[in-house]
Amino acid sequence: MAAFRQLQPSLIYTGDMKLGVFDSGIGGEAVAAALGQTFPDAAIMVVNDRQHLPYGDKTKGEIIVLTDKAIQPLLAEDCDVIILACNTATALAIEWLRKKYPEQKFVGIEPMIKPAASLTKTGTVAVCATRATLDSERYAALLKQYGKNLHVIEPDCSKWAYWIESDQLNQAHVKQIIDYVCDQGADVIVLGCTHYHWIKELIAELAADRAAVLEPSEAISRRVAHLLELG
Repeated sequence: MAAFRQLQPSLIYTGDMKLGVFDSGIGGEAVAAALGQTFPDAAIMVVNDRQHLPYGDKTKGEIIVLTDKAIQPLLAEDCDVIILACNTATALAIEWLRKKYPEQKFVGIEPMIKPAASLTKTGTVAVCATRATLDSERYAALLKQYGKNLHVIEPDCSKWAYWIESDQLNQAHVKQIIDYVCDQGADVIVLGCTHYHWIKELIAELAADRAAVLEPSEAISRRVAHLLELG
């Protein structure tokens, strides 16, 4: 069964607005912390499914079942918005969830291909994501819509989520990947997994002045505000 765990007291907010955050692991906590900065009076609840990590190597059917089970505590709490702080769950389960729970507002996370396309000067971007995300129809649609003129590098980051979750990050491997994509001309690196948010500073440091690093925290907050008609 998915674990239901609130954040530490410093990240718990009380108020009329109630936000639910789901991720397969600790990535959701980074997203919740960012939401707390934008919505300081909201009650923010987080659930994770660390028991079934990683999600990136599972089938679409498995991810739908696991995600549906994991968000039940958030549905029971009548959250105003449930944020799927998991690129893989968004890519493979969010449309199914929207059909099953039509009254519930969901916000998903997707690789930032559109902003990357606007920002790149070289026309080459790197997308660091799980295999399931990269193989998904939603990702393919993003590339078709916004990445037609891009050269997209998809390095093998399949072990990163596990390393981050278990606090065993192989920094040498991360450096190898970042050096590789930068040497190939990538001037934008898209973090397509919320686990990677925890090492954004490291990636930015490794990329130095060679590439910008994008992750969707601000975009998530804007989308939540739009759905709740807060601005």
